[in-house]
Amino acid sequence: MSDATRADALLAGLPRSGRGRLKVFFGAAPGVGKTYAMLQAAHAHQRQGLRVLAGVVETHGRAETEALLAGVAQQPLLRSEYRGVTLEEMDLDGLLEAAPRLVLVDELAHSNAPGSRHAKRWQDVQELLAAGIDVYTTVNVQHLESLNDKVRDITAVQVRETVPDWVLQEAFELVLIDLPPRELLERLRAGKVYVPEQARAAIEAFFTQTNLSALRELALHTAAAQVDADLAQGYRQRGEAPPALRGRLLVGVEGDAQAERLVRHASRVAQRRHLPWSLVHVDNGQLRDEAARQYLQAAQQLAERLGAEVVVLRAGEVARTLIQHAQQRRASLILVGQSRDRVRRRLFGAGVATRLLRERHGLEINVLDRDSRARTAPRAVGQAWAWRHYLWAVLATLSAAAAAWGVSQVLELPNISLVFLAAVLLVAVRSSLGPALFCATLSFLAYDYLFIAPNFSLSIQREEDVLTLVFFMLMAALTGNLAARQRRQVQALRETQAQTSQLLDLSRRLTVATDRQAVFSAAGQHLGGWQQVQVCLLERDGNDQLQLASGAGGTFTDTERAAADWAWQHGQAAGHGTDTLPDGRWWWWPLTVEERPLALLGVRSRAGEPLSGQRRRLLMALGQPLAQALARVHLAEQLEAARLHGETEQLRSALLASVSHDLRTPLTAMRGSIDSLLALGEAIPVDDRRELLEGTREEAERLDRYIQNLLDMTRLGHGALKLARDWVAPADIIASALQRLRVLLAPLQVHTEVPPQLPLLYVHAALIEQGLVNVLENAARFSPAQGRLLLQVTVQEEHLLIAVSDQGPGIPAEERELIFDMFYTAARGDRGGQGTGLGLAICQGMVGAHGGQVRVGEGLDGQGTCITLCLPLPQQPTAESERP
Repeated sequence: MSDATRADALLAGLPRSGRGRLKVFFGAAPGVGKTYAMLQAAHAHQRQGLRVLAGVVETHGRAETEALLAGVAQQPLLRSEYRGVTLEEMDLDGLLEAAPRLVLVDELAHSNAPGSRHAKRWQDVQELLAAGIDVYTTVNVQHLESLNDKVRDITAVQVRETVPDWVLQEAFELVLIDLPPRELLERLRAGKVYVPEQARAAIEAFFTQTNLSALRELALHTAAAQVDADLAQGYRQRGEAPPALRGRLLVGVEGDAQAERLVRHASRVAQRRHLPWSLVHVDNGQLRDEAARQYLQAAQQLAERLGAEVVVLRAGEVARTLIQHAQQRRASLILVGQSRDRVRRRLFGAGVATRLLRERHGLEINVLDRDSRARTAPRAVGQAWAWRHYLWAVLATLSAAAAAWGVSQVLELPNISLVFLAAVLLVAVRSSLGPALFCATLSFLAYDYLFIAPNFSLSIQREEDVLTLVFFMLMAALTGNLAARQRRQVQALRETQAQTSQLLDLSRRLTVATDRQAVFSAAGQHLGGWQQVQVCLLERDGNDQLQLASGAGGTFTDTERAAADWAWQHGQAAGHGTDTLPDGRWWWWPLTVEERPLALLGVRSRAGEPLSGQRRRLLMALGQPLAQALARVHLAEQLEAARLHGETEQLRSALLASVSHDLRTPLTAMRGSIDSLLALGEAIPVDDRRELLEGTREEAERLDRYIQNLLDMTRLGHGALKLARDWVAPADIIASALQRLRVLLAPLQVHTEVPPQLPLLYVHAALIEQGLVNVLENAARFSPAQGRLLLQVTVQEEHLLIAVSDQGPGIPAEERELIFDMFYTAARGDRGGQGTGLGLAICQGMVGAHGGQVRVGEGLDGQGTCITLCLPLPQQPTAESERP
């Protein structure tokens, strides 16, 4: 055994994270002491200091049981009125809110009152376990779903309340409470199980010596199977191969009354042999009536409750398809029922079981005989449709006979048979095999009666005519069979193609969806085209409430909303057609990825009937790509958020680094000057004090520019920058900018070329001045000492250009777009690499806000950089418009 298998077995032996443990007290019949043993175990837990709460315990008036129950805290039961009767049920929500360590739940197979959240009590127990609460419960062997038909055969009583076998198989511990039948009968007669009147009726109807012995044997077999499963688990945990565990069981069913019986038998076989199992139905295109479809759907639902995989295959040959599927799934055992067509089975040996035995390919084939006591429902619904096809066969034969009679004077006798053969083919293509064979038989008789001598008689005189008729019947049967099979295959292919097209169309729509709303829209457009059902999609809003994301859901009742919430929380189907809150009109299916719901698919039949199994499986199949698309979009949103977070952190780090360096320098200089003035005071010469004060003022102005840049960039980023436009002369803006930077520009040779007559600008003067200041400061920072700096103003067409050229290191062409990014600085030369990198970004933002742009080119004499502010020139104002 591999280490991975052993590890899986060890993990399987541990309780699932956050899930409670289930302990089942199991017995053969009521009265063996299951409830009493459960209460004794609960008292033992209470003595250990654990909190125990009785959810529901049925004492049936037994004094010793009531005495034990009195020592356990009880959760009050819920009362409800149903058809004038007061019903009491376990308070599931109260138990979930109380959250004890252990809950006692008697009679696991009990059916809840109408209107309850779940139809069965075992579903309430599953919700308690999912909440991390341990549960002790009781159940009798006759309530196991797989043994339902066996119990009916033994006791002649049909048990209606059942529990899926997987509930017991997943139990952490199963305790068999056994009592010999004679002792149980004595307890019944003594009134320790039921009151005397009920006990007498129970002994006569159910609790006979034979029945109790048979039920006890079933209980022992079930407990032994559970022990065997625990033993196999122990083998796997030790790294050893468990006995009798290999392959898979396939049970093939068709739509008849024996289907559910076959499924229960398969469940028992799979449990005894520890085999995973699948229910397989091969749809060969044969038309089934409504009763057959209901039988098949009930069998599929039963198999799902018993833990089987449900598979529907479409093919023409049933036996061969079953064998091929068994080989693909590595199955070792195929279980089928005996064919219901006994005449055909005996005459032709054409039953599925016979063909499986003929082509078994090393597989074990088991055949379950039909139950002669089971009544098969009449197939009256489909008979009218079938008789129409047989009538069509009669009409086709008559037409072929008339046509053959008309051409009999022209064609030879062997060629006339082709007319009847064409009629057989036509019937086979239009209907099925039965009408085709019926048409072949009628054609055989008509051909003999009309054209084989002696005419108008069924007698045959010549031996070669007998051979001709035999070959005609053989060819008609073969061609009819082939045509009917081809028709079934074409129908199966059409249905498969329809489902594949549904998946392909939805996948194609979802592929181009880039966000969550686009996914919902694509799904709504695809599912909205269905005529028989109404479909909607729900999602959680910011307040964790379900809201309509796509489709026309309308208003939902409280029950429907409760079912939707439950389906979202538990990841299981709920609503109409299920056992959980089925009173509503909607069937809810959660779209989950990695056990996390992303949306909720709601479907409502316009006819008000529950969805068929085929329709539910198609919706589940369509739900998979939809869930994957939602997961993809959610992942993309997370990646985008992570990218933005990374960029924000990078921006924040750059800003902090810039502030820590560029703001610290002027502050340090200012502090040094102030400390010198405070320490030396009058001892410093007047000229030196004045120089220190001017230096302090310059550093303060420099600090003010840094802070102004940060504030301006913040306003630009949040759209809070307001333009207070006015008419202003470009020369005034340039003079003001040069005045603000006179100290910084003093070491340079600054030349200006400003024409005396320039058009006015309609701008926010302070912003344009700040942009120009940033450009001049950037040029001064990168220019060498005593370098030239040229400021030119020109007019080109409808724009005014303010160009600032320097003799610095220049900017390569590939970096000219980057200099307008925030916090980007070019570190070239001794004077490069300083500043926050916000100046040119702010300049571009301010000029862009006025409808202009900033250009970058080469500087003076092919050296340095030239940055040009290009501002639009509006129509100049007249004298009247200039008046205030």
